[in-house]
Amino acid sequence: MKKLKLPLIIIGALFLLLLILTMFNTISLKSRQPQPVPFTGTIQEEQAIDKLSKAIQFQTISFQDRSRMKMAEFDRFISFLEQSFPKVHQNLELEKVNGYALIFRWEGSDPAKSPIGLTSHYDVVPVLEGTESNWDHPPFSGTLADGKIWGRGTLDDKIGVIGILQAVEQLLSKGYQPKRDMYFMFGFDEEIGGAEGANMIVRKLNEKGIKFDFVLDEGGAIVENMVPGVDVPVGVVGVSEKGSATAQLTIEGSGGHSSQPKNRTNLGRIASAIAKLEETQFPEDLQGPGEDLFEFVAPEMSFGMKYVFANKFIFEPVIEKILLQQPASAALIRTTISPTIFQAGEQYNALPEKASAFVNLRLMPGESLDDVKNFIEKTIDDEQIKISIEGTEASGVSSVDSWHFKVIQQGARNVYGDTVIAPYLMFAGSDAKHYDSISENTYRFLPVHLTSEDLNRMHGTNEHISIENYLNAVRFYMEIIRESNEQ
Repeated sequence: MKKLKLPLIIIGALFLLLLILTMFNTISLKSRQPQPVPFTGTIQEEQAIDKLSKAIQFQTISFQDRSRMKMAEFDRFISFLEQSFPKVHQNLELEKVNGYALIFRWEGSDPAKSPIGLTSHYDVVPVLEGTESNWDHPPFSGTLADGKIWGRGTLDDKIGVIGILQAVEQLLSKGYQPKRDMYFMFGFDEEIGGAEGANMIVRKLNEKGIKFDFVLDEGGAIVENMVPGVDVPVGVVGVSEKGSATAQLTIEGSGGHSSQPKNRTNLGRIASAIAKLEETQFPEDLQGPGEDLFEFVAPEMSFGMKYVFANKFIFEPVIEKILLQQPASAALIRTTISPTIFQAGEQYNALPEKASAFVNLRLMPGESLDDVKNFIEKTIDDEQIKISIEGTEASGVSSVDSWHFKVIQQGARNVYGDTVIAPYLMFAGSDAKHYDSISENTYRFLPVHLTSEDLNRMHGTNEHISIENYLNAVRFYMEIIRESNEQ
């Protein structure tokens, strides 16, 4: 009995020490949210609402086939901006790049300070042909109804363009003078990659030797029920965006009549390769921006969830298992695999001589295109399948500890006082990636409160924004300009 007692005492003591350590870790978590200073400025609300409504009525649609783009609409939109924001055009320098990409420079009083950039885009995606009648209000009407502004671009991303310019117009009317140069940059082809818009803006600014302290673009938003254990809305600020690549898997060989198939056909081998990729998946790892997200929200969680995330060194496998249960959270911690196109065969009774599959992948920061290709080759283990891969790797990861991130937090908290503001990894693409080369940090945040239904409407039917959401976006842009000039 005495021999058994000693190990039990040691085990009990170790358990007690572990319990004390984990409880200490939990209790020691301190909030990383700045204290809000409620917004006290004024906005000419009716004018601001009217401007966004009218902006929606211009059909500045980007098409993959650029010859289909109606550039006259883009010209009309630029003229509309000049008429709608007279103080901006009188007091700021305007430079056009490629005729349609816009750079506004607001000269600061202290040339020793590095500039800040706010950017958005005014092109929109097309309305899917045949769905026009499904809209409650026509997609380019800018209708004001039910406390909302309706139409394509209300969420993505004329709200950013008009919100920024309205904020500047308002500040100018009050005699505000920034200390540092402020740049407001608006692309016209973000929806098709930004090659002629943001990319050329960056080239122009690079030629001038312009280097930003930070650039803020669209991206994350304020959402509810995103993080388990957090009852208040969470505003997520993208500090990086995943890379996007397309892998093509191809096999060629003899076809023949379907009555005499080989045991392994071209189509079967491609199907098997795709099945192996989906069954295997890239390894998960809670690190980088995904880990940062939970470090910022953990102090705001209920006690049980706070205990788990405060002691990640014990519970990380459990946390990762939970995150893998939902596609959105799984994408935070691994490179994703999405088979999108199959190409094979022309005749039902003839074996295809060639079969191909296309797989879209969204790459985690730190994973290269070569890493992805090697993973696919190892997973499918079929030397007869040729693999080619094209795309872009993930952007750099911006700081979450610098004043740059903190002023975004502060600006958002000043407008949305009860909201937790945290970093995250953006899954989609934006113009922000182009600015990485000329900015110390790039962030992605649309300062509006969105529901899951709103997110589905962003490129879909019945896109709209509540008037209060839009006015809060204007308030945020006013705050971010003022906060960044206090640094």
